[in-house]
Amino acid sequence: MTDTPAAPHDPSRSQEQFLTVRSREEAAARFARALAPAPLRRDAVALADALGLPLAADVGAPVDAPPFDRSGVDGFAVRAADLAGASEAAPVRLLLNAETIACGVAPAIAVTSGRATPIATGGPIPRGADAVVMIEHTRPLDGPDGPAVAVRRAANPGQFVAFAGSDIARGEMLLRAGTVVGAREIGMLAAVGIARVPVFARPRVAVLSTGDELVAPGEALGPARIYDANGPVIAAAIAECGCTPVPWGIVPDDPSALEAALRRAHAECDAVVLSGGTSKGAGDLTYRAVAGLGAPGIVAHGVALKPGKPLCLAVCDGKAVVVLPGFPTSAMFTFHDMIAPVLRILAGLPTRAEARVRARVPVRIASELGRTEYVMSALVAGEGGLVAYPTGKGSGSVTTFAQADGFLTIEALADALPAGAEVDVRLLTSQVSVPDLVIAGSHCTGLDAVIARLPGVTARVIAVGSLGGLAAANRGECDLAPIHLLDPKNGAYNAPFLTDGLALVPGWRRMQGVVFRKGDDRFEGRDAREAVAAAKTDPACLMVGRNQGAGTRILLDGLLAGARPDGYWNQPRSHNAVAAAVAQGRADWGLAIAPVAEAYGLGFLPLAEEHYDFALVAARRARPGVAAFLAALAAPETHAALRALGFTPAPRS
Repeated sequence: MTDTPAAPHDPSRSQEQFLTVRSREEAAARFARALAPAPLRRDAVALADALGLPLAADVGAPVDAPPFDRSGVDGFAVRAADLAGASEAAPVRLLLNAETIACGVAPAIAVTSGRATPIATGGPIPRGADAVVMIEHTRPLDGPDGPAVAVRRAANPGQFVAFAGSDIARGEMLLRAGTVVGAREIGMLAAVGIARVPVFARPRVAVLSTGDELVAPGEALGPARIYDANGPVIAAAIAECGCTPVPWGIVPDDPSALEAALRRAHAECDAVVLSGGTSKGAGDLTYRAVAGLGAPGIVAHGVALKPGKPLCLAVCDGKAVVVLPGFPTSAMFTFHDMIAPVLRILAGLPTRAEARVRARVPVRIASELGRTEYVMSALVAGEGGLVAYPTGKGSGSVTTFAQADGFLTIEALADALPAGAEVDVRLLTSQVSVPDLVIAGSHCTGLDAVIARLPGVTARVIAVGSLGGLAAANRGECDLAPIHLLDPKNGAYNAPFLTDGLALVPGWRRMQGVVFRKGDDRFEGRDAREAVAAAKTDPACLMVGRNQGAGTRILLDGLLAGARPDGYWNQPRSHNAVAAAVAQGRADWGLAIAPVAEAYGLGFLPLAEEHYDFALVAARRARPGVAAFLAALAAPETHAALRALGFTPAPRS
């Protein structure tokens, strides 16, 4: 039975979320039954145009390769029997025939007993010859009967002869159907003279993005607008599946415009992938427009996945029509998990082999009962094996998918995955690539300046905050933990928080302070502590806090001395997020570092010079990646780059 809207659109139903939320397995099965995916079109293309396409039929060799017996070395074509007793002490003298066989030269003179013919590598073996001796094993002779050669080595029949068909035999199966044509395959086909090959043509897949908030990359970004990241990344993913993406750009949240764009895309392409579907609102418009494109229509709308619940799958007059969620991580996960395999079938490509590894999760991962949750994870080498760190910054993140090695699964009936649990991680690539250097802790743009000076070193940075980084270092899950933790008892940075096995590596200093919108008289020209003291008592002065575990949070709590002003519980995880909240008027003040305040055009009241240092796992100091990092950290050019960013390199002991 096909899911279709029960009634015409009613504004009162604009908050309706889903027709029926189904399990991933049921949704995939319904989609497959309705579409019955198979390669779409066969074509015969020129050899040069076959690159990257799968063969639509087996290809046999019409000729031998090589097509004749040929020499494998520069030397002399001989009869092996003539050289049975040849040696350094007793060379055999052979008269030379009056021709030299080069590549492309057909032999005219047979090799008879007692004679030899000069031959180049690749030259055709003349009649009568059954071996070739290397020129290095001979010396020229002159005599009354003409030019000759002394051969100092015996020869076996077939020596240095590549026989006809020894590489490829006429009629041999050269390439199987489904083989993706690459440079090597083109070489094989060309070697047997094949100029046109049967392939599966690339399906044309329309790519649409919906949303009034979207702006194409390169255009000015207005208030409450975001750049369309989904369109370009989905188009690239479609190309990776052997299809041709056909960009249709951004379609506004207008029913008539959306319906018109979908109808044209559906008519002109083999499949349609639209991103921007949501559980309600504009998504309501989207799935109703899809439902009218053709039979059977929507087969699944709403899948018990996290991320990816709003996924809508439809088959309209034999063509796949997919509405991906609007948030980037949700869109990309559902595409790779459920759509990419179907597109590969349509393109005639083989099923991508799935690789899995076992890993341990270092922290508890909460989950939502009732939905299977997939958690993007980055893999690092721990003391007892691989460790899977969650990379999730929310389904709206554009980096979560890019920074992950794979994903783990939390079953629908579980409300959490406990710390230390052993799990299967499904890899996004065919194998694990463990980085040379793992840094877990507080992130800073200065860190990027150091890592940029590590040529040939693969580095992974995991932003888990200062305390999270220390915990990872103590568990042996990273090499270095960037920290900026203030001990309120003695005012010392970082050193009091180190445990046995960790060593402190000085990094740089960065000024922390109060950020505010320029012109705000409540802060302009004041001392930071005086301004905060006044702001705490002003109900109209809204602050923005910081997350638990951040070094800035410790500094902020000390500054507030137990007070919890309005806005304290708004706790973003970075200096940039604090500055954005203030710059956009969602808050009036917060704590951030000076370079970030400058980047956002904010006022800045200096508060304290913060020490951004590194907790080094001492036992790993000699590792090549760690040694390279420490050398780069101490280099004068790195110090210059840090100063240019507004930081002060720490003095070296």
